[in-house]
This record gives sequence, structure tokens and C-alpha cells, in this order.
Amino acid sequence: MRNGVIGAATAMFMLGTLAAVSDLIKDYPVYGGQALRYLLGAAVLLAVTRLLGLRWVRLTPRETFCLLGVTLMGMVVFNICVIESTRDSGPALVGTVLGTVPLALALASGRPAPRLLIGAVVVVGGATLATGLGSGGVGGLLLALVALAGEVAFSLLAIPLLPKLGAIRLSAYSVALAVPMLALTGFAVEGTAMLRMPTAPEAFGLLYLALVVTVLAFFLWYSALPKLGPGRAGLFAGLIPVGAIVTAFVLDIAVPTAYDLLGAGLVIAGILVGLTAGRLSASESATARP
Repeated sequence: MRNGVIGAATAMFMLGTLAAVSDLIKDYPVYGGQALRYLLGAAVLLAVTRLLGLRWVRLTPRETFCLLGVTLMGMVVFNICVIESTRDSGPALVGTVLGTVPLALALASGRPAPRLLIGAVVVVGGATLATGLGSGGVGGLLLALVALAGEVAFSLLAIPLLPKLGAIRLSAYSVALAVPMLALTGFAVEGTAMLRMPTAPEAFGLLYLALVVTVLAFFLWYSALPKLGPGRAGLFAGLIPVGAIVTAFVLDIAVPTAYDLLGAGLVIAGILVGLTAGRLSASESATARP
């Protein structure tokens, strides 16, 4: 369980660095950048599977459906909705809605232990406080809610696949599938302008997103998910705004406020409460490893 905790915490903290690093590519075509990010990530992950001698695994129709769901909902739809919701209503609203991921995963995982549910609520409160309650139109809110569904699908649809594929192959297959989906979306929205030669800072940002936020974070998350179960693993999604706050401070972009620090403290407290839950839910018991 300790390895699962470290992996989930690191993965979600890395995901939190996305906001600050994305500032480096703010002028790069949005969808083209996402397609390029996943293309680079897929190349690395597929190379790793080959080096490790992991052979191609034939999936059943149900498993194929789950894999397509992980890719379509958890990556493509998620990214599109976050981008468009941010354009419509700003990042605070999206961050606030995504801050409910721990509670959503706890509820979706079956019958969560009361302490796990309490911990999830505390984490949501801390993440919301650290992110800041957003404001915006109905369209931005609806897009943020779809992004929330995509984030939940990213974990729940992966659970049936992990025993057969493992974390590396699942990451490689899903990331590779996302490339043509995002490329087609980018071409439809941005046309031939979806790709151009990046500047040096943009190249660094794209490489960071591909290698750290995609390759490493995905692998760590999918390694931790079966060890902790979706309810407990979901608690660590509250570290996303904490990662954003720390990265912004380190890069001298912003100094954390008292509300940021209080929110981060609540997130950590909620995680500790949730991890001390006396039992796993029925579905978590079936998916967690001994």
C-alpha cells in the first residue's frame, strides 16, 4: 500500500504542474500541441514496452470498449472540455469542478467506508479552497462537468484492463490511440495551422508534458490504482491544485496566499483521514491487490 500511496501522490502532484508549465506553450496551437504531446508520449511508452519484451495482448470486445473509453473520455474528451471550458469561464471554474474527483470516485467505487467518504469531502473542500470558486457561464460549467466525467472514466474504465495489460501497456495503448483522435480534432478546429515549429521554451514545455505529465504520471497512476482501489486513490486528486501552487511558487509565477496554504492543509488532512478507513468497499476489495 505504501508504494501505491507514493505513486498516486506523485502522479497527481505531477499533473498539478501542468498549469504552470502550460504557460510555456500558451501561444502554440492548442489541439496540435495536445496531439504532439501524446505522439511523443506514445513513442516513449511503446519503446519501453518493446525494451521490456511486453508482447501485444489481444483484448476481448468488452476490454476493447474499456480501452476506447479510457482514451476517448479520459484523454480526448477530457482535454477538449478543459480547454473549451477554460476559454469560456476561466481556469478557476474548471479547477473547482475537477476538485470533486475524490468524492466522485469514492461514490462510484461502491459503498465507501464512512471515514473514506469523510476524507473525500475534506479533500474536495481543500481543493476548492486552493483553486478558488470560479465563475462563468452555463456552457463552461457543463463542459467542466463533462471533463469531470472523463476524469472518473480515466480511472474506473482502466480497472478491468490493468490485470491483463499492466500499467505500462495500458498507458502505451491508450496514449497511442489518443493521437489520431486529437489530430483529427485539431485539424477540424485549427486546420493546417494546428502544427508549427515550436520555439525553444515551447519545445521544453511539450517535452515536459509528454515525458512527465503523460508518460511518468500515467504509469504511476495506473500502478497505484489497483493497489489502493479507486476510492482511496481518488483522494490524491486533491493534490493537483497543491502541485500547481508549489510549481507556480518555484517558478516565481505566483506566491501562495493564506487560502492556498489552508486549502493544501485540508487536502493533506483529508487524504490522511481517508487512508485510515477501516475497510475497502466491496468493489475495491475485488480490485485491490493483497
